[in-house]
Amino acid sequence: MQLNEMSFDGATPIDGYGPGFFRIGGQAIEGGVLVTARGARSWGGYEDMRPLLDIKEEVDVLFVGTGADTAHIPSGLRQPLEAAGLGVEVMNSPAACRTYNVLLSEGRRVAVALLPV
Repeated sequence: MQLNEMSFDGATPIDGYGPGFFRIGGQAIEGGVLVTARGARSWGGYEDMRPLLDIKEEVDVLFVGTGADTAHIPSGLRQPLEAAGLGVEVMNSPAACRTYNVLLSEGRRVAVALLPV
């Protein structure tokens, strides 16, 4: 098997995560976080929809990391995001981090909203 080093061409990958935090660009951010190619910012969870709608022009797919376990997101969150044209994929936060990084390295227009593990 051949392994290739990932290149992010100036975009913002997720470096790691732990109990209650995510490390992005060498900086630890506690609690929920929204990450796009341009950077990371705190995210207030399912009720904090505005930042997710604000990125609709720069991404095609939004991954939602639901913490340690995969869970459904409220339909009151999913429906407005999909109506705005965002593809929404839900998975646990560790899987969302990995998937985001892989697709980001391919130059895809992705973002991830994460709840801590």
